[in-house]
Amino acid sequence: VIYELDIVVPPSASDVFSIDEKSGEIRLMGPLDFETVTFYELQIRAKDKGTPPLSGHCKVLVEVVDMND
Repeated sequence: VIYELDIVVPPSASDVFSIDEKSGEIRLMGPLDFETVTFYELQIRAKDKGTPPLSGHCKVLVEVVDMND
C-alpha cells in the first residue's frame, strides 16, 4: 500500500505536513501557528499495487489549540 496526501485545506499548508508513503505516518514539517490557522483538513489516499490498483480515502482533521491563553 502506498499512502499520499491528496488534498490539504487550507492549500497554503500543503508544505506543513508530510506523509511516509510506506507507513502512512503523518509528520509536521514546521511549526503550527494558532494565530494563522486553527484547523487543518488532510485528505489521505491509500493505493495498492494490484492490477488494476485499488484506492481508499480518509480524512484527518487537525485542530490547533492555543496553549498561551
